[in-house]
Amino acid sequence: MSALPTTMHGVWLLGHGGYEQLSFREDLPVPVPSDDEVLIQVGAAGVNNTDINTRIGWYSKEVSSPTTAEAAAQGLALTAAATGWSGDRPRFPRIQGADACGRIVAVGAHVDVARIGERVLVEPVFTSERAGASMRYFGSECDGGFAEYAIAPARHAHRIISGLTDVELASFPCAYAAAENMLERAAVRTGDIVLVTGASGGVGSAAVQLAHRRGARVLALAGADKERGLRAIGAQTVLPRETPLPTTLGTNAVDVVIDVVGGAGFGPLLEALKPGGRYATAGAIAGPVVSLDLRTLYLKDQTLFGCTTLSDHVFAQLIRYIEQGEIRPLVAATLPLRQIVEAQQLFLRKAHLGKIVLQVAHGA
Repeated sequence: MSALPTTMHGVWLLGHGGYEQLSFREDLPVPVPSDDEVLIQVGAAGVNNTDINTRIGWYSKEVSSPTTAEAAAQGLALTAAATGWSGDRPRFPRIQGADACGRIVAVGAHVDVARIGERVLVEPVFTSERAGASMRYFGSECDGGFAEYAIAPARHAHRIISGLTDVELASFPCAYAAAENMLERAAVRTGDIVLVTGASGGVGSAAVQLAHRRGARVLALAGADKERGLRAIGAQTVLPRETPLPTTLGTNAVDVVIDVVGGAGFGPLLEALKPGGRYATAGAIAGPVVSLDLRTLYLKDQTLFGCTTLSDHVFAQLIRYIEQGEIRPLVAATLPLRQIVEAQQLFLRKAHLGKIVLQVAHGA
């Protein structure tokens, strides 16, 4: 095997702010894996809302607004130092990118050298086997996939055998893991009626596919122009997001809500849930501060799930679904890594169905 380079290309996030904080460079040092880590040559990496939210400081508790194109371009005016999604203050410069597909090219001292050459997907939420250790998010508390090489704990680099391209595989990790985790926590099963909000986005479209795979009847909340695409991946009904939910759905209509939108639409979602219904969330693109009528929650015996940390088996399940062809990638657009600003601008237009993916490998 040829010697590894000492420098690589990638994108540094220099600090909180607008697009000017994203710096494409060709002189970044190639990281060195520690004892229990692997070094991955990244082929492609997906774009996520988390990348933008971290950059603009949206996770700060003083922010109550949705993620907007204007905020993404200019950043947010904060009175205090912003925190990341975990509550800790981010360290800069940082290489972002929660989604990554690539091949292992080097391993730490405690990792079997036979793993070199494996094609892998990175499970983006890193948990430790040590009690009391904090979580890390790939591309947030540690460097991620927006660079030619990245390191990850060996246990979170999952081997995958698939004929899909790196771009197609990079569309899966973050969105599909988040969606599968919500479905798992909400115990979605055959026959459930499941309402998915933000159904045309990365997590939403993943939830539509994965809920359909479980045998649920899927209702997708999205723009009318997305109806054909959503029906093709398993939505039985597409409800126009422009029409108030009580008008289109009524009350006590669904068993489960899978929500990544939040905002003003939160209250009607609980009204739409049946007594004993389950609500799961892993996002709040329309705004993180919501109005909750506790009478709806307790009189209808509903259960609310906040979902970030993956259950131990969720990502392994996802790998199996991909390898068996039970779910398919939805890549709306592909751009080279150096066009990360254009990719995020495209992402924020919300005109696409599925994922936007960056080609990271040399020559992209």
